[in-house]
Amino acid sequence: MQYTCGYWKSAKTLDEAQLAKMELIAQKLKLEPGMSVLDIGCGFGTLAYYLASNHGVKVVGCSISKEQTKYGQDLCANLPSVEFVLCDYRDIKGSFERIVSVGMFEHVGLHNYKEFFQIVHRCLKPDGIFLLHTIGNNSPWMATVSLWIHKYIFPNSSIPFPHEICKASEDLWIIEDWHNFGFDYSKTLRAWEENFDKAWPSLQWKYGERFYRMWKLYLSLSQAVFLTRSWQLWQIVFTKEGIENGYLAPR
Repeated sequence: MQYTCGYWKSAKTLDEAQLAKMELIAQKLKLEPGMSVLDIGCGFGTLAYYLASNHGVKVVGCSISKEQTKYGQDLCANLPSVEFVLCDYRDIKGSFERIVSVGMFEHVGLHNYKEFFQIVHRCLKPDGIFLLHTIGNNSPWMATVSLWIHKYIFPNSSIPFPHEICKASEDLWIIEDWHNFGFDYSKTLRAWEENFDKAWPSLQWKYGERFYRMWKLYLSLSQAVFLTRSWQLWQIVFTKEGIENGYLAPR
């Protein structure tokens, strides 16, 4: 249940790529047992589960989805170190040693970028690390495609340009690392499409032919924009005051 890009550096399957993505995040956050981690836009809770199970950290996940929050709570029922909060990220309280947000920034909206970075800054301890995982844009001609996705797939979504992230984060953050593995998203999308095609015979009675055409177009179009490198996948590591002796970025 990882609806974000996998990391295919050494992976052969979708499951391996998603596990590798979560471990890459853990390594970039430089986790230590007992650390407090905030997962903004925690999806189905699988990242929280992975980090708590494999790295011994305490995780608070926040989401505005009742269904995803319930799924995460059930998934992590035997992990007392994981908590899920049904709330808007703007209402988050507390202070954390690490903060991560995966695949949620695309839904924040340009006019809210500055506030987003201010809220994360407020919630992160002075020596903490923040990792932002987001799709990125560098092709103005993609505006038409974005309108189609906005209308039919992800209402109110917005893919950030590099300068928009830099502008919103300046005077608040030090950018320690900016990792682009956008090509991996084309492989992830291809794997999703293969799974969708295999599952469709058992789903068509519920969703119908119109949904099938729309979803196939979405998956194919998305593969194309990542294959042509019109869209990117960025993992950006931020700190408030810098890392002592510098930040060595895992790959």
